[in-house]
Formats: sequence, structure tokens, C-alpha cells
Amino acid sequence: MNTALTERWAEFTDEIKQSISAQQYDTWFACIAPVNIAENKLILSVPSRFVSNYIEEKYLDLMTNAVTKVFGNNIEVGYKIGAVNDAKQTAEIESHHTKNVLDEQAQTTINESKEDTEKFDSQLCDIYTFDNFIEGDSNRLARSVGQAIAQNPAKTFNPFFIYGPSGCGKTHLVNAIGQYTKQLHPEMRVLYIPAHLFYVQFANATRNNQQPDFIKFYQTIDMLIIDDVHELSGKTSTQNAFFHIFNHLHLNNKQLIFTSDHRPAEITGLEDRLLTRFKWGLQAEIEKPDKALRRAVMLYKVKERKMNVPDSVVTYIADNVNESIRDIEGILNSINAFALVYNMPINMKVVDQILPKFVNVNVEPLSVNDIKRIICKHYHISDTELCSESRRQPLSQIRQIAIYFASKLTQDSTVQIGQALGGRKHSTIIHSINHIQSLMETDKRLRTEIGELEDELARI
Repeated sequence: MNTALTERWAEFTDEIKQSISAQQYDTWFACIAPVNIAENKLILSVPSRFVSNYIEEKYLDLMTNAVTKVFGNNIEVGYKIGAVNDAKQTAEIESHHTKNVLDEQAQTTINESKEDTEKFDSQLCDIYTFDNFIEGDSNRLARSVGQAIAQNPAKTFNPFFIYGPSGCGKTHLVNAIGQYTKQLHPEMRVLYIPAHLFYVQFANATRNNQQPDFIKFYQTIDMLIIDDVHELSGKTSTQNAFFHIFNHLHLNNKQLIFTSDHRPAEITGLEDRLLTRFKWGLQAEIEKPDKALRRAVMLYKVKERKMNVPDSVVTYIADNVNESIRDIEGILNSINAFALVYNMPINMKVVDQILPKFVNVNVEPLSVNDIKRIICKHYHISDTELCSESRRQPLSQIRQIAIYFASKLTQDSTVQIGQALGGRKHSTIIHSINHIQSLMETDKRLRTEIGELEDELARI
């Protein structure tokens, strides 16, 4: 790459970084590099067709504006498939010795194992599929990448590291990836295993002097899925065996998928050489479900179980259960059982009996002061600043967000809301509400902020 193109590419990436989050940039743009520019055509190298298609679909306007600003008008962008992945080259160098030692040992096992693929028990949970994995803003990236991996294992995003709070769908997703992979590639040996069971197997192999057999077996896997990999923390011998298995599989273009409650940088007790390898591919976060996703999951589960649940009950549960999808499952099971045992229809009376056992239900109505307090805490501003006449940003928009929530979550009139927020007029309140609603339709970052605040307010 010539110096001029390098400098202009740096300007281009700066433009992109200003408009998207760091995670979005690291996922979709850090893996791109310019090849050349000639005759009004900019050729970019991307690791896979999936990446270029996703960018064209989700970031076309952003790309067009940045290209025009940096490279000029009438520049056409083309893509060349060719992974920009120095990490893999590093892996090949670091793993060369391991490959030489283990390949000869494992080859016979691999040849024999391929004949028994149909009999191989993948340990996948059949009920976890993409068909019943409900998509929302909090899991869309992880789901999309998971489907792409199943279609083309080890061609993109290897390893794939999924992290997020417990109960938000990580185990469901990795099982769905495994199931879909087996459908599309029945010849592949796919294995799902929780990290604690991997540790138990290794401990048994060590006790029975069978470590080589343990390693050989795992070297025959085409797609290895380890759930809750952070549970290997502090288990030095197990990590050492896992390190060699990881190197062998990655070097031989086998797919690796991991889940954890924490991103790699936050996991303690794991060797740096493992944490570094976790970062080679893609890290995708699954966040706590927002209200829209919780409601969608509720409706799906209700329909699946043929339950007669009023819409008001669905909304009430979605409003109050904001920690995990797993909680929603438990609540629905309990409500259904309660209604059957006592021969009652499912209504708010039944929900009032069950819900407090799972979550702290807010029985006191929210006030504007409650909302102001949460807004001030979230944005690190004072009540005086929130209610001031200042129109500087971001203070002005924060005030509009407070007005939006006051209108949505309290019974106060616009006049009362205006008085509580610095004596503002009815027209100002209406304008603020409409402005935030309009912005939410196009500004994903604002939608995320609103969702986070909504969850905070629900926990009061």
C-alpha cells in the first residue's frame, strides 16, 4: 500500500469511528484494508462475502459519505475477498511446534472418527434452534454472525466469542449454531460441552493416565463449542491441554465457539496466551433483553404453549421482568401451573401471586422526581442542571429524555411535568416528547440509551 493511500485510509477510518461505536468498528471495519485506488474505483480487502454484504446492507450511507469526503466524488467501492488477519499468521508461527508433535499422533484417530460421524453424539440440546431464538437489538449481531458461521464454518470469525449476562440466550444461540451446522454439513463432527465438564473429563483422563487420548479425541472435532469458558479460570493443567487443542483446531481450520459471562479482557485466572487467542476472531455481546424483546419472547412462548394470556398480562410481565429470558420461562411455567391447579383463568390476580416470587415488583407509581433522580444519576448531572434554562448539548437532549419518560411513565399532565422540570411551557413539553420519539426511529444509540434507562426505572 502506497503512502498516500495509507494516509487517506487513516482519514477514512477516523470518519467512520466518529459515527459508530468502538465495538461496531472493531467488528466490521477493523478487518478491512485498502488494496488500491485507480480510475475512480477503491478496492477494499474483506475477510468474507458476509462482511461486505453486511456493510452494504447496514452501513452503505456511512461508507458513501466517508468515501466521498476523503477520496472525492464518483468513487466506486469494490471488494476483494481475502482475510486481513495477521493474528492467524501469528498462530501458525506459535503453533508450528505443537502441530508437528500432535498431527502425527492424531491422524489415525481422525481418519477413523470421520467414518463414525453419523454416530457421533454432539451433546447439543435439540430444543435450542434458530427458529425459536427470538431476535432483538440486544442479540442481533451475535445471531447474524452465528448463522453465517453455520453456513461457512471456519471461513469467518474464528474463534467466535459470545459474552453477556447469565440467562440472556448464549447457550441457546451456540446450540442453535451447532444444530444448523449439522443440518448444512452432516459430515462435520460438532461438539458442545460446558467448560466444567471439559475440566472433569480432563481430570479423569489425568487420573487414569489417558491425557494423550483426551487430546486426540478433541483434535478430531470440526466445530468445538465450549460454554462458560471462564469456568476454566485457575485450572492451569486444564488450560494447558486446552491451549494445545485450540492451536491444533485453529491451525487446521476447525471452528471454535466460546461463551462467557465476561468479555476476554475482564476474565481473571486465564493465561494470557488463551485470552489473546480468544481475541483473534469476533467478540459479540448479548445484552439484557429490552422491553420489546421481552414482549416478543413472551408472545412466542404463550403461542407455543397454547396458553390463553391477556395482552395486558404480557405487557405487565415484560415491564417488570428485565433481567433475563430465563426468568420469563420460569414465570410462565409457574403461572400456567398455578392456573391449572386452581382452575383459574390467567389474569392479573394470578400474576400478582407469582411475579413477586421472581422479581421485585414496583407497586408504587413512578413520580417525575423519581425519573429526574435516575436521569441525573445516569448522566452524572445535577438536578439544578437538568431543570436549568441552558440549551447546550447534551444537556438539552437529556432534559428532553426526562420529559419523554415523565410523559410515558407517570399520570402527570404536561403542565405538571413542565413545572417539575423548571417551569417549562406545555408547547415545550410536547415538542420534547415528539423530538425524542422521532430521533428514536433513526438513532440506534439513542434507542439503546432509552432502553437502558427504561430498565433502570423499572427497577425502582
